[in-house]
Amino acid sequence: MEPYTPQALPLSSIDYGRLVGLVGKANAELARYDGLLQGIVNPNVLLSPLTTQEAVLSSKIEGTQATLDEVLEHEAGQTFTGEKNQDIQEIVNYRSALMIATEELAYRPLSLGLIKEMHRMLMNSVRGKDKEPGSFRRDQNWIGPYNCTIDHATFVPPSPLQLLDHLENWERYLGSDDADVLIQTAVVHAQFELVHPFKDGNGRIGRLVIPLFLFSKHALSRPMFYLSGYLETNRDEYYERLKGISQGGDWSGWIEFFLKAIIAQAMDNAEKVRSILALYEAMKIRVVDVTHSQYAIQALDAIFDRPIFKTTDFAVRSGIPTKQTAMGLLRLLQKAGILKVLFEGSGSRPATLAFPELINIAEGRQVV
Repeated sequence: MEPYTPQALPLSSIDYGRLVGLVGKANAELARYDGLLQGIVNPNVLLSPLTTQEAVLSSKIEGTQATLDEVLEHEAGQTFTGEKNQDIQEIVNYRSALMIATEELAYRPLSLGLIKEMHRMLMNSVRGKDKEPGSFRRDQNWIGPYNCTIDHATFVPPSPLQLLDHLENWERYLGSDDADVLIQTAVVHAQFELVHPFKDGNGRIGRLVIPLFLFSKHALSRPMFYLSGYLETNRDEYYERLKGISQGGDWSGWIEFFLKAIIAQAMDNAEKVRSILALYEAMKIRVVDVTHSQYAIQALDAIFDRPIFKTTDFAVRSGIPTKQTAMGLLRLLQKAGILKVLFEGSGSRPATLAFPELINIAEGRQVV
């Protein structure tokens, strides 16, 4: 199979007439979702579980098996071994790459240099760490059944000899303005996946680019748009639509799929954000009522930011002045049924607690 040769960007083959209805609806739903984001005083705290869940689902597309609650348990100090530990570390790396890139965009553009830094962070100490983290590939790679030769590959990305030319064209397109920002986002994501510039981690980096690009173009006030849920649920069509570009140049079919993903995911994300905000407002009243403490809101923010935690960590993160006061608040919250004991403390080992209602909203199912 010959290496794929990407079309130069911007594209001239998009059927805008076919897409106009979806473009309008997708932009409207994204704007409604962003309106919710703009109304949140402390989104990094309240939406922290959704950010982690996005990392879980994007990594799941690539085969990881860890869940949100397992990642949160890991961060609370629980030990996992073998494949599970590797899966969790990949998810943690994904989230870190998103957070660091967000900070970087405050003073630099989304660029190939930043993409390489994100890749280095994504591949740190996990499977693929031996595949040149932070460097574009210098060898021909291909996609297909395990251990297949290039002759039996299902897709062969561009030759490394032309790779930098394609990437520089992609980078210039990042800095330009196309007819519609969501169509441009669809093209940006697909072209990155088809150019396949790294030896490993291309799918996750390509999905990280989606919210970062929307944020850089001011289509989002914060890069908190979580598309991987839809892409994971519709994984087969996701890959088929990308294949449609490489095998038949069907960019309009891919963009149509992507816009439908934006619509569905914006509505789902908005519903989760509304549920989290409603839970927070209800809990503000309840936690104050249960604790009668001047530190009630500090305690509430701490359990929203990290809904599975060790009791000793809570005492530090909440900023409550004394450990005795913090532990007293936790006992009251457990007694009221707001917090649940996941792992009992023993001797010098602290207990691990969970805030089930928030975790279940983020996961979309009853897990704790």
